[in-house]
Amino acid sequence: MSQELPGSILPIPDQAYQGPLSFDAKKLGVKLPPITAKRPPDGAPNVLLIMFDDVGFGAASAFGGPVHTPTADRLANSGLRYTRFHTTALCSPTRAALLSGRNHHAVAMGHITETATPAPGYRTTRPNSVTPLPEILRQNGYNTAQFGKCHEVPVWESGPTGPFDHWPAFSGFERFYGFIGGETNQWTPALVDGVSAVEAPLDPDYHLMPDLADKAIDYVRLQKSLTPDKPFFVYFAPGATHAPHHVPKDWIAKYKGAFDQGWDAMRTATFARQRELGVIPADAVLTPRPEGIPAWEDMPAELKPILAHQMEVYAAFLAYADHHTGRVIDALEELGVLDDTLVYFIIGDNGASAEGGINGAFMLTTASNGGAEYETAAFWQQHLDEVGGPTAYNHYAVGWAHALCTPYQWTKQVASHYGGTRNGTIVHWPARITGSGELRSQWHHVIDVAPTILDLAGLAQPHTVNGVTQVPMHGVSMAYTFNDADAEERHLTQYFEIMGNRGIYHNGWTAQTKHRTPWDVVAKGVDFSQDVWELYDTTQDWTQADNLAAAQPDKLAELQQLFLIEAVRHNVLPIDDRAAERMNPELAGRPTLTTGDSLRLYPGMTRLGENVAINVKNRSYAVTAEIEAAASGTLNGVIVARGGRTGGWSFFAENGKLGYHYNHCGLLRKTVLSEADIGTGRHQVRVEFAYAGGGIGRGGTVTLYIDGKASGTGEVERTHPLYYSFDEGLDVGIDTGMPVYEGYVTERGRFNGVIHWAEIQLDQDDHSHMIDPEAHLEAVMRHQ
Repeated sequence: MSQELPGSILPIPDQAYQGPLSFDAKKLGVKLPPITAKRPPDGAPNVLLIMFDDVGFGAASAFGGPVHTPTADRLANSGLRYTRFHTTALCSPTRAALLSGRNHHAVAMGHITETATPAPGYRTTRPNSVTPLPEILRQNGYNTAQFGKCHEVPVWESGPTGPFDHWPAFSGFERFYGFIGGETNQWTPALVDGVSAVEAPLDPDYHLMPDLADKAIDYVRLQKSLTPDKPFFVYFAPGATHAPHHVPKDWIAKYKGAFDQGWDAMRTATFARQRELGVIPADAVLTPRPEGIPAWEDMPAELKPILAHQMEVYAAFLAYADHHTGRVIDALEELGVLDDTLVYFIIGDNGASAEGGINGAFMLTTASNGGAEYETAAFWQQHLDEVGGPTAYNHYAVGWAHALCTPYQWTKQVASHYGGTRNGTIVHWPARITGSGELRSQWHHVIDVAPTILDLAGLAQPHTVNGVTQVPMHGVSMAYTFNDADAEERHLTQYFEIMGNRGIYHNGWTAQTKHRTPWDVVAKGVDFSQDVWELYDTTQDWTQADNLAAAQPDKLAELQQLFLIEAVRHNVLPIDDRAAERMNPELAGRPTLTTGDSLRLYPGMTRLGENVAINVKNRSYAVTAEIEAAASGTLNGVIVARGGRTGGWSFFAENGKLGYHYNHCGLLRKTVLSEADIGTGRHQVRVEFAYAGGGIGRGGTVTLYIDGKASGTGEVERTHPLYYSFDEGLDVGIDTGMPVYEGYVTERGRFNGVIHWAEIQLDQDDHSHMIDPEAHLEAVMRHQ
């Protein structure tokens, strides 16, 4: 009988000393065994797991793309390129599968955290029977740290009061620095250190990407200085290149004119480079552009320079992310540990994002809230130099997303086709991998990473953790491929499913059906029984270009049946393409953090996000506050602010007067100031917003009150029906992140008096029932 690997049962049981004892320690005749620090088996490697965001297979130069990625190239040229590595087609599911080694529905992450339902595969609450990889490693003596994006926390647990069970800091990571949600402003990110919100410095040159690299470098230096004999597991997931595409101007300038030829020509050129590089076979076929994505030549001439610049900005963002990732690699090399570190570089958690729409977006919040009609060609031309900067929240057009997934069909969200699921991946470990610059074509999936790391560390996949029997990992170790390019592949079967887009891989064959289109998520999907299935022999047809469904119906039926078997095994059923029920927490059956018609607020409450603070959209509401001004001086600053530069409102004081500002997607603004001064001493101030009604996103009347007396009124033309921001929040006494209002007198709108309390009260003219649930779905899907 073979000996069980270390860590089969966690926590590792403490072994009590059973030897002789004496009353007097000086007279003890035997030497007690020394206390030993917990360590994994000898030879367990350091692990650096890098995952980029929304990067298609055909983006990075390491896989033939048009964007220069010297760090990825460097690692690939001295390591291995995996050309058939797959993700789930969406971020939360991929990340949950990566860190658990199980299929995403089996860990309750069948979709993003904002769409949870009580169905086992969609709860977004990771079961305690699937302990994540970092916790396994931590309990076996690794140091563990995560830097960057999480997006695995159930939305009702994302507030400052927790619970924190599903946060990185309580999921095995001893150190976490990054952001919890699906996206963040790169210039003023919604940062969390551990479980505490922290603000980025007021530095015009600050950007999240170098900050994350700095924190990772500081961590590995500290770890290797203090515990050089202890391996680390560092998960570096910076959130680049998810929208907004924010990057310094000098990096954008490097790509000026590089994409004037358009997305069709870029796709052709990428395909040729991929053949030359060998990441696709010489006989691979370039799949056609899907119906619904316009040809570059059909785009209006006035839009082409705008569209080309969108891609210049994106390319700069990817190159910038690669550069700062390279600084982390350099730090490992300087410490002398790079060769002994297993580096996984997964270039994308899914395919490139098609969520920017046909023409792209200057302010992506317009896609959720209306107002895109203001983003005319003239508007773009006037603001083109701002794209990528702090006054924009930009995303490129669908045509670029498709081209960045060359040579495959479709994009992110489309789990049925390789454009959504195939991501270039690099493995680098000179100490144990003999090949250098070689290709590996064995078929693998993101669930294979955790089993590989445990295998190479000499650790068991635990069968019991904290007394709970564990679900076995679904992935297989990739170690068999490291030194054998011709090894027979071991990951033989894999299902895919996101929002009804679904497919199955088995022994080289794939069957799939596309149910929804990423940039048209509000369209009603056909009944699942009417979905049209396709069949491909990917041993001969690498890119899924030759549909054999009509020619081989028996084979298609066999794979369709296998999909259903896998779907039942892994909690995919019921397949859920609903919108209304999943967007409404009450109908969906998930909790909300705040309930009732009022919310009491106090100073120090900041960054309370969309799913944390009370919802005032599409209805009348009032904000009341008890404030106090010093005997000398003039009141200035925020009382309560909601949102940021991409949209929201602020209730504030300005030069002694009371004010209210409404910002619609950074495009329409209205400021109302009181006629009277607030005065010194203690006062009760109030703003009432009387919603116009008659639908969602309508305007309303603002009235300001000082000690119960009306003092100033104004009209707001339109409001946000769905979201202000996906990373800004509600603040008391300050406006964190990007300002809602540009006119603050104090820094960050910091209030220079005393706020004793504030309260938001909802009136009973609730218009939220008029929200189109399909529009709500579209809003969420554009920000995940």
